[in-house]
Amino acid sequence: MLFNTPASRGAYLKKTLTLLPVVMMGLAYIQPMTLFDTFGIVSGLTNGHVVTAYIFALIAILLTAVSYGKLVRRFPSAGSAYTYSQKAINPYIGFMVGWSSLLDYLLMPMINILLAKNYIEVLLPSMPSWILVVLLVAFMTFSNLYGIKIVANFNSLIVVLQVIVMIGITGTVIYGVTHGEGMGTLTSSAPFWSTDTHIASVVTGATVLCFSFLGFDGISSLSEETKNAEYTIPRAIFLTAMIGGLIFIVVSYFLQLYFPDLSRFKDADSSQPEIMLYVVGYMLQFSILIFSLMTVLASGMAAHAGVSRLMYVMGRDGVFPERFFGYIHPVWHTPSLNVLLVGAIALMAIRFNLLTATALINFGALVAFTFVNLSVIAQFWIREKRNRKISDNIHYLILPAFGTLTVGVLWLHLEESSMVLGLIWAFVGIIYLAFVTRSFRNPVPQYGTDKL
Repeated sequence: MLFNTPASRGAYLKKTLTLLPVVMMGLAYIQPMTLFDTFGIVSGLTNGHVVTAYIFALIAILLTAVSYGKLVRRFPSAGSAYTYSQKAINPYIGFMVGWSSLLDYLLMPMINILLAKNYIEVLLPSMPSWILVVLLVAFMTFSNLYGIKIVANFNSLIVVLQVIVMIGITGTVIYGVTHGEGMGTLTSSAPFWSTDTHIASVVTGATVLCFSFLGFDGISSLSEETKNAEYTIPRAIFLTAMIGGLIFIVVSYFLQLYFPDLSRFKDADSSQPEIMLYVVGYMLQFSILIFSLMTVLASGMAAHAGVSRLMYVMGRDGVFPERFFGYIHPVWHTPSLNVLLVGAIALMAIRFNLLTATALINFGALVAFTFVNLSVIAQFWIREKRNRKISDNIHYLILPAFGTLTVGVLWLHLEESSMVLGLIWAFVGIIYLAFVTRSFRNPVPQYGTDKL
């Protein structure tokens, strides 16, 4: 599709991706191995019922994934939740959703750099941290600069390796359980339900685990670089959430058999190193630490690609300065100036705090999830009046309404710091929107619906 803007006349995002690499990018984004990081925390919250919490979380996420799929078919744009809410609800609402999502997407590459830096500091404690950050950001930025296929291929490799590593760890866990470790049996209902199960604690655990799925929606920003996007992207979003959820459920089941309680953990809030130590020993723990570095880099590259394209769409609309943000490189077919800008922001990892950055992204993600579900109702049930059949009411009212309610539960469990920082960011967005629209006297600039 050709976007003939003054900033990039004749250049366009090139459609090169198919279903498999898009799914791989989605899985790289959510990082299946994050299971090991959250296992100890959620096991404590749920009294040893991580599996049930993952099932609850997957159901909640799939409701929103279905809503994304419906909207991608209607608006196959790289703008994701920004475009959907802009077209389905209101351009002003769309801008604020895009502004909030920008916070989420913009900080994800930096968060992955911070995580990668932590891993390397363990491996190479004598190397200055600023050198590590610069090298990691350079790798992530230049990979994105030269084309989405490079990012997709790297992510595909890392996801395959992640699955292999997780199969190996799970196999070792199974061996341990069959030789008397943990519960000592491979068949037990205890990880799902027991006399110690409390619905409230399981729901609390599920709200934590829902954040493990963050990023499945990011692949919607690849719509303009995916062949037959109206068909491919909805399936990719659903498959990413489903495959990721099934991996989480299966592996956590066997881990719960191996670790039925927290008695073997010194620090349940940081469980991955201890799981690796107990299961595979010191030598493989070191190797898996190196691999963990590669997984966060893959996730960072996927996030980098997503935010670059969101900024491109907002630039193409004229919400951001078009000559910069709407620019597409004529040879690489990437929003190269945005890629470089995101790389520059990721360099803030030299001085930024991981806790603060994580708090900021959760707000943006929940705003996007909320308005994607509401956009389905607004576009199909209200605007297109698809409300006469029972099936239409189920698809375009009941399911997205349930999706909104599940996201509402996540809002109730959002940390206070996330809410405060997110609202400050939203207030800055309102001020910028007032400037762009001349104190709201002019309409919000937007790309024509007929061109999507």
